[in-house]
Amino acid sequence: MSSADLTRIPVGGSSAYEIVIGDDALTEVPALLSGSGRAAVIHCQTMKDTAQAIAGDLRAHGHEAELIAVPDGEQAKDHAVAAHCWNDLARLGFTRSDAVVAVGGGATTDLAGFVAATWLRGVPIVQVPTSLTAMVDGAIGGKTAINLSAGKNLVGAFHAPAGVVCDLRLLDTLPEGELVNGLAEVVRIGFIADPVILDTIEAGTEAVTTPGTPQLRDIIERAARVKAEIVTEDMRDHGRRQFLNYGHTLGHAIEKVARYRWRHGSAVSVGMCYAAELGRITGHLDDATADRHAEILMMLGLPTTYRPDVWPDLLEAMRIDKKARGSRLRFIVLDGLASPTVLDDPGEEVLVAAYAPCCRLVAD
Repeated sequence: MSSADLTRIPVGGSSAYEIVIGDDALTEVPALLSGSGRAAVIHCQTMKDTAQAIAGDLRAHGHEAELIAVPDGEQAKDHAVAAHCWNDLARLGFTRSDAVVAVGGGATTDLAGFVAATWLRGVPIVQVPTSLTAMVDGAIGGKTAINLSAGKNLVGAFHAPAGVVCDLRLLDTLPEGELVNGLAEVVRIGFIADPVILDTIEAGTEAVTTPGTPQLRDIIERAARVKAEIVTEDMRDHGRRQFLNYGHTLGHAIEKVARYRWRHGSAVSVGMCYAAELGRITGHLDDATADRHAEILMMLGLPTTYRPDVWPDLLEAMRIDKKARGSRLRFIVLDGLASPTVLDDPGEEVLVAAYAPCCRLVAD
């Protein structure tokens, strides 16, 4: 693929960079490290071959490259795994003239970003997301974090990458169900900012669940553009960026209660249905738009309900969530399609009532 076939989406602000999207975009990685000496390629286990290929390309362009393997999924986002990475960087003698390359899904990009942000108080990182979730969300925006037993993403730092490289051919490597899992984050962008995404999905789910289609590329680019625009305006989550948390307050709680046996996208899918009910009950959202959430998510095969018996645990997890303010829970809801707003401290009766339509006995 020529560079003309790649889509380049700028992210502005004090640390500007580009999101590069397209087939064979991996060829862009060496250029993003032109000012660095060595590179530590932090990769999840399942992306070892891709990481080795990137390391080989870096070496061909005159860089030294070292591989650091981490566990797959949320197991990577642990302080012990971060310490393992720091110790490897120390053993290798990495300095501020060196860099990190993250290769994997959202958990890997979160972890590697945090390692890069904290090693010597910050070294460059190039994010190479290999899952749809990471391509449209996790790898963009400079939020990095690890989890604690108390909750998800509680320890982290803002650290903008040198670039984000989304090679769409990597979507062919995803295990069954993982592409659909990532579409939950795309649907979220559709509801808060770009309804064309929702129209495209409703026009035919096969076209957006099959790697390589123009429809899938279009909604990926649309989602990435929205996130880039929001991050440019609000890097540190003080204003409009909080709207990106739509569906994530309950979603993160579900992940914690399920001990991360639920995929992130599945949890956010239920979280969006819950947010839609909160919007409906509090008079923010019309019935048709609220109902449209479950309709679209079910079309894609994503879950819209969770266990009724764990509500106290979910509520406790939400109270520890980083989006809470003191004892006050805060949710993103919709005033209408593509019109998000903050719902501050809804009463417990409202919280319980909104969860009732989202309940069904399900397996962890």
